[in-house]
Amino acid sequence: MTAAAGQPPHNPFAGTFPWLAPTNRRDLLKIGSLSLSAAALPSLLGNSVAQAAEPPMAANGKARSVIFLWMGGGVTHLESFDPKPEAPAEIRGTLSSIATTLPGVQFSEVCPELAKIAHKLAVVRSFSHDSNDHLLSQAYTLSGRKVPMSQIQTEPNIGSVVSHLHGPRNLLPGYIATYGWTRPGPPPYNMFVGGWLGEQHAPFAIAKAPEVMDFAATCGKDMYPNPHVEDEFKPRSLELQDGLDRARLGNRAELLATLNDSLRRIEQGTAAGVVDGNYDNAFRLLSSTNIRQAFDISLEPEANRAVYGRTKIGGRCLMARRMVEAGARFVMVDYGYDGLYGNLWDNHNAAGQNFPHICDMAKQPYHVAGIDRAFAGLINDLDQRGLLESTLVVFLTEFGRTPKINKDGGRDHWGAAGSIFFAGGGTRVGQVVGATDRQAAYPITRSYSPADVAATIYHFLNISPEHILHDLNNRPQFVLPDGEAIAAVV
Repeated sequence: MTAAAGQPPHNPFAGTFPWLAPTNRRDLLKIGSLSLSAAALPSLLGNSVAQAAEPPMAANGKARSVIFLWMGGGVTHLESFDPKPEAPAEIRGTLSSIATTLPGVQFSEVCPELAKIAHKLAVVRSFSHDSNDHLLSQAYTLSGRKVPMSQIQTEPNIGSVVSHLHGPRNLLPGYIATYGWTRPGPPPYNMFVGGWLGEQHAPFAIAKAPEVMDFAATCGKDMYPNPHVEDEFKPRSLELQDGLDRARLGNRAELLATLNDSLRRIEQGTAAGVVDGNYDNAFRLLSSTNIRQAFDISLEPEANRAVYGRTKIGGRCLMARRMVEAGARFVMVDYGYDGLYGNLWDNHNAAGQNFPHICDMAKQPYHVAGIDRAFAGLINDLDQRGLLESTLVVFLTEFGRTPKINKDGGRDHWGAAGSIFFAGGGTRVGQVVGATDRQAAYPITRSYSPADVAATIYHFLNISPEHILHDLNNRPQFVLPDGEAIAAVV
């Protein structure tokens, strides 16, 4: 169990070093690194670390799977889940607000489908932290760990921790991304990392890598690009080369096993085992008809594809449902930086972006109106298939947008306030948690950080934040240094 509010967290080192009494998990390991040689720490701690490897589980975790709706770039909260119809025009914009299924709760007019199922959501309007920087904020949000710029690619994603602790299921990798290639920048940074857990826990991307990774370079194209464009999903790693049938694949697997046995005798290092495991998983995926079909979205009935929307975000959400249905543990729906649409959510409307006004942009099927249709389609589909209760759905972006529309018709970065939501997995839905002021600028209730969101996800997966992991140098690390599960949601 995590510590109660106002109480210091459980200290797994207390029995060995009773004088260590830090105020949080982060401080505990900082003290360890300052007072002891990092390389020697595991051996000095001895049995206390081994005992911490079997931590108390979080209570009432119900989720078997997670769908992590990652909209990197900063989704506008005023044009989605926290409109301010009574605010001045430069704040509220030109969009109207509509009623939801929750009494007194309104969403933006471009979210009619989510408004119809607001009773299935736990919307958090007081998501907040202190950074307006994309890279720092994305590293924090994807990992739950607040780090300096030098560590933005060293901390494992939440999905990487899940992959490390629970591994694959039904032959599917422990951490999957549909699409899996978006990059903030410029220059483009890969924020989807296993970090100090190792790159074997980075997400398995369900799409081929794009020709241009720097999506900032795609800005300035058509102001209204075609919204009805779909991804090619089938991973290249699951395609058999010409002339390679199942029988020959089996023969190659036997040959590779023989070669790997020889390799292990020569090199008994960790890297050899990682390579062997990856090849073994690849052969299993290739030889499983059921798994290969799960990746084939063309098998989905046309009527259901239409419910999600024949768009990139619609297809990615539908693929996420197919992955969960096939047994996947953690699936990230990745949608934020795109070769056709540019930096989708980073709507400054600077000259090079060539975007329409933020309120017009939100109406486009590839923007807020698109996620409205796709997210609602996903949640309803999971519900109808009996999967919603066991699947935690989390919508997350790194921050909101500025309350005041800028002179170019856009909104800028705003870490102080944003909106996210939870659904399924045993969450307490049918509510709005937290509130912002009349301009949607700052929370007027308790705020919740990316660390709190990460703690909430771990809670539903029965993963204790105080569980001790070991990095590639065998140094102890908490699953989560800071943060508490959002009590109103859990």
